[in-house]
Parts: sequence; structure tokens; C-alpha cells
Amino acid sequence: MRSRLILVLFLILLAACGELPAHGQTPAATPTALIMVTVPPDATPTPTPFQPLIEAASETPNLIPTPTPTNTPEPVTNPADTPTPIILSPTPDPAALLPGDWSPPAISAPNYAPAPFPILTDKETVTFALLGSDTRGGRSFRTDTMVIAALRPKSGQVMLISIPRDLWIYIPNVGMERVNTAYQYGIIYGYPGGGPGLLKDTILYNLGMRIDHIAMVDFDGFRQIVDTLGGIDVPVACAYTDWHLIDPTYNPYNENNWSLYTVGPGVVHMDGDLSLWYARSRQKSSDFDRGRRQQEVLRAIYTRTLQTDSIAKLPQLYNNLKSAVTTDLSLTDLLQLSPLAFHLTNADIRSYYIGKSLVTGWMTPGGASVLLPNGPAIQAMLQEALSPSRRTPEMESILIEVRNGTSYGGWDILAAQRLNYAGYQTRSAPADHVDYAGSLIYDLTTTQDPNRAASLLAILGLPPTALVSAPATGSAVSYVLIVGVDYQPCFNPLNMAP
Repeated sequence: MRSRLILVLFLILLAACGELPAHGQTPAATPTALIMVTVPPDATPTPTPFQPLIEAASETPNLIPTPTPTNTPEPVTNPADTPTPIILSPTPDPAALLPGDWSPPAISAPNYAPAPFPILTDKETVTFALLGSDTRGGRSFRTDTMVIAALRPKSGQVMLISIPRDLWIYIPNVGMERVNTAYQYGIIYGYPGGGPGLLKDTILYNLGMRIDHIAMVDFDGFRQIVDTLGGIDVPVACAYTDWHLIDPTYNPYNENNWSLYTVGPGVVHMDGDLSLWYARSRQKSSDFDRGRRQQEVLRAIYTRTLQTDSIAKLPQLYNNLKSAVTTDLSLTDLLQLSPLAFHLTNADIRSYYIGKSLVTGWMTPGGASVLLPNGPAIQAMLQEALSPSRRTPEMESILIEVRNGTSYGGWDILAAQRLNYAGYQTRSAPADHVDYAGSLIYDLTTTQDPNRAASLLAILGLPPTALVSAPATGSAVSYVLIVGVDYQPCFNPLNMAP
């Protein structure tokens, strides 16, 4: 029972956290409002009319926006030792605010509340908001990493959807803000359900996804979990260079303690500190690229938990998880999902992203750079992500054997990962030699489907000349891929979803 619990927990854990300051930066000042405002545990919200608020953002958001309704209590800053509590009015159930029940202001300015999304999740799907944040034991934090994991237990599918932290959305009872502030506002304002409650309502309103559960991990907890596992092997398809703290014990605010560090391409063994850096750094890349790396780490954690030598570490891992993860999942919830963990492979995990093509960069009146969502495009992507898999029974029966015909360690695993992203099952086998100049893919099927072969070549980025027709009746595998030195391991996962 315990082993199943751990496997499922790791399936839904987020593989990244928030950010440390960049090398040479000084820590941002804590907003006064965060220090001065407290909400008593027995506070009761006072109903007021629902009305979207108008607010300009800044890099340090105004944590107590001035509400439009005149009967909403104004925040009060009390210089006394005991701050004055702030009680915010509740927002109606977002499900009741679908088109037809509510209309936004008839203006197109991006700092006004948009119309709520139609609900896209069905009853067959169980959803988790996987969050990473540098809580540091305080109330002032943002969930700078957010991945929605949608599970379809009946069909054995998992969809991972990355949400960029700067997505400019409507937060109920707050106004237009970055999505990474919703959890924090829920705590500060005493929103029903606290931080998780406001985050769930925010995602439902803006993305149409019902969130059933939340799991959040911080820096230290993530490092501890990965180190307890003995580290993870991350297939780094695209080489990545960024500033890295020379030693995790060094002062991050001293720029002399940082140096440029490069990983990949290849399979890189990472301890807790290195995997945390890989999953969250973005000084020399972007939030979009960070979303890709986070999902790579998440898949690597899942793979590691299925390896037999992890079983001996489960008692220690279990104790670490209890203190490292904040979640509303009950033991009953976990046990109901546990059988799924034993049947999932990386080919059953589909990756989706709110990427560059789905947003537009915008500067707020306060001077903050944010991302305006393209509602119709995001809705189309989410509808595809949340729909049953397009993998046909024929596709699920295909097994591709991958052999490394180069001296570059782990390139067979990189190619296999690429095929897994596209929904194909793979296995590895040794090549007869390691000096293949060109990659080859042998079609061993009896049908010799030209469309499927062309699709595989496109997925792998190989020319038509790489295809070799070699039908073999009774073969246990459908295709054999031999990776040559011409293989380009870096790929765009946006193009891989089946």
C-alpha cells in the first residue's frame, strides 16, 4: 500500500519551484500590505454585489486593490501591533458566471475582466494543480510554477498542461492580475478555501478547468525528495546554459557566487539542487522554455519512482513527502488512483503548453511585462488536451526499438523520449556498432503504411532517405530506429502531442 501511495504522489508532484533572485540582484522588498494585513481564522465574509475590479499591475502587485463597489470594506493599514483584519466579499460560483448569466463591460481594454471560459473538464477527468513556490515559511509568496495534471483513470491517460506565471487573467474579487498571485491573494484576503480556493476559482473562470486537488512543494522539499530518490536521470534533449549558484550554501545575492553552467544534450543525472536549477532557471531563456524543462523533470521523477531500487527508500521518502508537500489530497484519494501508476508509461503522458503562439506580450500601465491570453486559441488547445487520446488501438500496439549507433551516451534515450511525447511505446537495445553516419529507421511491419512511416520521420526530424523497408512477419517490434551522428536531439514538444 505504501509503495502505491508514493508512486501516485510522485505522479502528481510538481517538478519545479519558484525563483531565487538572479545573480547580483538584491531581494525585493516585502510589500507593507503583506505585513500589516491579517485575517482571523474565524472571519466570516460579508456578501456584497459581484463586480469586476479594474487594476493596473506592477512588478510588486498592489495586494489590496481599491474595490469599485462602495459597500465593500476598504483595507485599513493599522500602525498598531495588532493589524486590522480585512474581510473580502465572496465571489459567486464561477460555474454560474458562464455566458448568458453574466456579461463583461463592453470594452476591449485588457485590464477589464474577460468573459468566463466555458467549462472544459468532464466527470471522467480528475485534475490537479501542481504548484512550486518559495514559501520560506511566510505568507508572501507566489506560485511561479504551475502545471495542471489531468488524469483519465478509465483510459489510463495523463495530460500535463503548463501555465506561464505571467499570464494576465481575472482573479475573482481582485481584478486583472498575474495568475501566479491568485494563491497568495486567497490567503491575504481570507477567500473561502484560502489560497487553494481562490486559485481553483481563478483557473475555472479563466481556463474552464475544474481543479479537484492541489499539491504544492517548496525549494527545500523538492531537493530533499529528489535526493532521497538518489537523484533522477533527465533526458536533456536541448542543451541548456544559465547562471548557476556555484554551491547551494553560498549567498545567492552575491554575484561572484554565480557562474554559467551547461547541461546536455544527453541523459544527465541530477541531484536535488541541479534538478531544481534546471526546472526553474530562466535568466537566459524564458517561462515558455522553463515549462518544457519542468515537464522533462516531472517525467524523470515518475520514471525514477518505477525503478526497483527506489523501493528500499520508500519509508524515508514517505516521511519526507509528508513535510515537503502541501496538498488537499486524502489517503482515500491517493489509494483510489494508485492502480493507475503501475500501468502508465511515458507514452501515456501527453504534454501541452500555453506557449508563445497563444499569448501576446503587453506592458501594463504600471510598467509590468505580462502575457495577454488569446482566448479562442487557448480554448482550442485545452479542448484537445482534455479530450480522450487520439491514439488508436493500432498505434498503441506499435513498439519501436531504439538503438544508439553513436558514441554519444544516451542518445537512444533522447530519441525514445521524443517518440514517447508523440505517444509511441519504445524500448532500447544495443546497436551493432557506434559509428553510424546517418540515422536509419527500419519498417518491419507487414502493412508498410507510408503515412505512418512519413509521420515517424517527421517526428524524428529525419529525411525520407532514412526509411528502410524491411517487412518481417512475426516481429515483436514494428520499427527499429538506429540513431546516427546526424541525429538532432533537440525538438519542440508542442509538435509532439498525438
